[in-house]
Amino acid sequence: MRELISMFLTFARIGAFTFGGGYAMLPILQREVVDKNGWCTEDELTDMYAIGQCTPGVIAVNVATYIGNRKRGPIGALFTTLGIVFPSLVIIIVIASFLTHFAEYAVVQHAFTGIRIAVCALVTKTIYTMVKKNVKDFATLLILLLTFVAVVVLNITPIAVVLVCGLVGALLHGGKAKGA
Repeated sequence: MRELISMFLTFARIGAFTFGGGYAMLPILQREVVDKNGWCTEDELTDMYAIGQCTPGVIAVNVATYIGNRKRGPIGALFTTLGIVFPSLVIIIVIASFLTHFAEYAVVQHAFTGIRIAVCALVTKTIYTMVKKNVKDFATLLILLLTFVAVVVLNITPIAVVLVCGLVGALLHGGKAKGA
């Protein structure tokens, strides 16, 4: 029971201090799940994050559920999922209660501008870390650049791009053992 409570509290802390969605959450997840608690490796977290992004729902909830299930089965998944959503529910209820009265104040609008900029910085750091870790050769760099063009310039749905890139990656590197 102690480990389940620890999992709940860890994910509640992540949920309470992650503004800006799943991308902004990755550095905190890295620190809490990999570095501090050792519940998975950095590569496993990257894989879980990719799976969480490709499945329906909120990335944070998907990743929390996946980690909890991997660590302690369905009961672990329940505790981590409740942990990640609990702070958001409380915060949203409080904000919804008060924001309608204060949303037009300049100080509130400026605060949200500052938060959006901070989220951009967190997302940029996450992208930099993921590129640095995962672009290992010319082929993966080419996949990255083509993916960027497909999604940003050609407006191709990310689902199709992820599926095609998974197939290309499997074809290019399928015969190579991990770590070889």
